[in-house]
Amino acid sequence: MREPDKTNLTIPDFALVVLIGSTGSGKSTFAAKHFLTTEIISSDQCRALISDDETDQDVSADAFDLVREIAGKRLKHRRLAVIDATNVRAADRKAWIELARKWHALPVAVVLDPGVEVCVARNAVRADRQFGAGVAQRMTTEIRKGLGALQREGFRQVWKLTSEASIDAAEVSRQPLWTDKRDDHGPFDIIGDIHGCSDELHILLARLGYSIVWSEHQGDRTVTVVPPEGRKIVFVGDLVDRGPNSPDVLRIAMSMVAAGTAYCVQGNHERKLSRWLEGRKVTVAHGLQQTVDQLNAQDRGLREALPAFLDGLRSHVWLDGGGLAVAHAGLKEEMIGRGSGAVREFALYGETTGETDEFGLPVRADWAAAYRGKTAIIYGHTPTLSAEWVNNTLCIDTGCVFGGKLTALRWPERELVEVPAIQTWSEPIRPLGGSGPGKSAQADADGVLDYQDVSGRRWIETGLRGRIVVAEENASAALEVMSRFALSPQWLIYLPPTMSPSETSSQDGWLERPEDAFAYFRERGVAQIVCEEKHMGSRAVIALCRNAQAARSRFGVPGDETGAIWTRTGRSLFQ
Repeated sequence: MREPDKTNLTIPDFALVVLIGSTGSGKSTFAAKHFLTTEIISSDQCRALISDDETDQDVSADAFDLVREIAGKRLKHRRLAVIDATNVRAADRKAWIELARKWHALPVAVVLDPGVEVCVARNAVRADRQFGAGVAQRMTTEIRKGLGALQREGFRQVWKLTSEASIDAAEVSRQPLWTDKRDDHGPFDIIGDIHGCSDELHILLARLGYSIVWSEHQGDRTVTVVPPEGRKIVFVGDLVDRGPNSPDVLRIAMSMVAAGTAYCVQGNHERKLSRWLEGRKVTVAHGLQQTVDQLNAQDRGLREALPAFLDGLRSHVWLDGGGLAVAHAGLKEEMIGRGSGAVREFALYGETTGETDEFGLPVRADWAAAYRGKTAIIYGHTPTLSAEWVNNTLCIDTGCVFGGKLTALRWPERELVEVPAIQTWSEPIRPLGGSGPGKSAQADADGVLDYQDVSGRRWIETGLRGRIVVAEENASAALEVMSRFALSPQWLIYLPPTMSPSETSSQDGWLERPEDAFAYFRERGVAQIVCEEKHMGSRAVIALCRNAQAARSRFGVPGDETGAIWTRTGRSLFQ
């Protein structure tokens, strides 16, 4: 007998794997062989959890609700999930496709079809499967009828094992998603939107310590970029359009990506150029015609290599052990390190409100104001006057092509390096920085308090003391005082410490008394305290700004205030 060929099923390490097979096809055995017990979610086991009987069909609806709930929780936390059920009908599989899309996981179908005779024979020796040959026959027929439509249903991978031998010989291996580069710890230099500003890119690379050597090879213009020891560039996309020399910018990025010294994520302008090169219908606007004209004047080598380079660009890269992600227009927390059409579209274009501003441009939703993730998100796409951190996100598109700056972020140093534009290469439709009063990006994002940020037990990471725990009762008390009595919280960059955590003294004319502090600690079981003499001053804090514009820019305070004086409780020192 001929030895069966081994089938290597290479699946993403983050996916929703849907097993498809008739009763008796060996799905549970296959799952147990190739996946962790915690990864497998079995409809039979969920029936047993509900009714103590895994064959109880009366609880099937509840059992599948439980399967979906467990699978959803695993996908939410970016864990692979395997659905062990027959999944015979397209209607049954539709729910798994929807669940995978919700959590931006890749849906993978594995079809097990050892043959009707094998399924019938296996069922015949199982006491809980005494339902005759007709069930396996009907299931197998329906599965085979729908095989050709699995990819149209939405499965990104379809694996078909159509014999007992191929099922036994199959091997399952996992590979990281293309966006997952967590094992690369850099260090990195992340460069914002270049838009064809080749000269500014040269200056910035040199300032970052990279050497650039241009040469001619068989009539083709080539470039070699040598980085400082160990460092890599990450381009946030929008290399092309509007600027004077998109071809040389492309040559630098393509050369560095090929050499393994750079990553480049796809920008919306690269997407549009790629579609144009494919001959697809696109609107030639926003500088695309300049890029097309510039490319037409270039050597054949660049033009021939460009389509493959553009096709290989991904939505984002996830780096440095998961602590850093770079995308063109940003990412929501639940999209990091995941793959779906929704992730790609958000990474390319961000999010809009559906409205247009006075310049006829779409109003962008401020996703960064709601971001609370531990991964730092570095992005571009929306030009700003200066790069400012907002909730662990940073936009480094500082409008070089519009006469602003070309900005790089050095990671992990978190140091900004900027090069001013040589000139305004393209007039912006919307003025850089907008037309409103200037204030910091973080202050703008903090305009409305998110109750979830301050309620309950909180853990705050600090630079000097590490993680500090804020008890729920302390958070509630602080929120009560701050919301009723304190100054505008934008001013309160520092609060002086109190003598003790006890309440204000009940003795007339006294703010605090030692016996109150002793009683406070005694009631909480503190056996020893250390007392020291200290000066009791009024302990006021003063913030003074040069003018109201400086106050708005630095503190983000409303109105025309130019300073404030406050006490340790955040109240105004003077009425």
